[in-house]
Amino acid sequence: MARTAPRTHRVRDIAEQSGLSEATVDRVLHGRAGASARAVRAVEQAVLDLDRQQSQLRIAARTLVVDVVMQAPERFSSAVRLALEAELPAARPAVVRARFDLRENADPAAAVASLDAVGRRGRLSHGVLLKAPDHPDVAAAARRVADRGIPVVTLVTDVHDSGRVAYVGLDNAAAGRTAAYLVDHWLGHSPGTVLVTTSGSAFFGERERIDAFRTQLSQVAPRVGTILVTDTDGLDASLAEAVRAALDTDASIRGVYSVGGGNRATAQEFERAGRECGVFVAHDLDADNVELLRTGVVSVVLHHDLGADMRRALRQVMRAHRLVPGAPTSVPANVEVVTPYNLPARLRPE
Repeated sequence: MARTAPRTHRVRDIAEQSGLSEATVDRVLHGRAGASARAVRAVEQAVLDLDRQQSQLRIAARTLVVDVVMQAPERFSSAVRLALEAELPAARPAVVRARFDLRENADPAAAVASLDAVGRRGRLSHGVLLKAPDHPDVAAAARRVADRGIPVVTLVTDVHDSGRVAYVGLDNAAAGRTAAYLVDHWLGHSPGTVLVTTSGSAFFGERERIDAFRTQLSQVAPRVGTILVTDTDGLDASLAEAVRAALDTDASIRGVYSVGGGNRATAQEFERAGRECGVFVAHDLDADNVELLRTGVVSVVLHHDLGADMRRALRQVMRAHRLVPGAPTSVPANVEVVTPYNLPARLRPE
């Protein structure tokens, strides 16, 4: 990298992308002493990001640098990253570059540190797309960023009192009610329990889904109860342990509403226990869910278009900078019900 990066990207661009000083970047690129391992990794990641986003560069357009601060399992954050980078070349009227701070665990303190780091960059950041716990410390950190004139758009899950200019993502309450409708029609009116799996109670969007699901299910299928598995971060290992314990202690579980992912692990625990899953409702068309849907393990996936979310999120940032007309506006997305027979064309087998 030290031999090729300077000819590909300017030190200034790498510094902006990595959040480091130009002097530190120069030391890394030329292999000089005094650069930490963390700085080397940051420069390497910045060069990779700039390489992917090279096609976005255009002459005589304003450049916006958007920071994506996200706490989610890698399978979801990777999908968001790909969707955002696919939208960058079409962004108008500004050139947009993206920096990514992605973590798998829900950690308010880490989210605060990430947001404060963005704030310290000041004018080097022009917006934040935020997926983080709905926690007072996170909200305060987001307000500090907003007070510096950097618009914050919450993505997929909202953060209360955060000073954000808009929320972009799924209409979570509608999704929860839709899941209850599907569970009712799959399980009928016989008694039983639905296992509701979630990555963490700290995420407001997941709480919205769960509350709407339980309220609607109690109305349309009062003989079907729910049991909640939460605070697993949506990671396979922790989710498998929690699902195993639930199945071992509750013989009435007949279905799953997966709010937070990790569905391969959940399905494996049903198989391990020799238990039948009468209905399995999942969220998002990630690689795991597409395969599980095709093979009949997952019954239906509740989906929204991440590409459209990214377009809307970027537009709210541009509105905040008055590059396009209108004030930033929250844009909840409609839920799509996807079966093996109406997968998007890009996901259908050739």
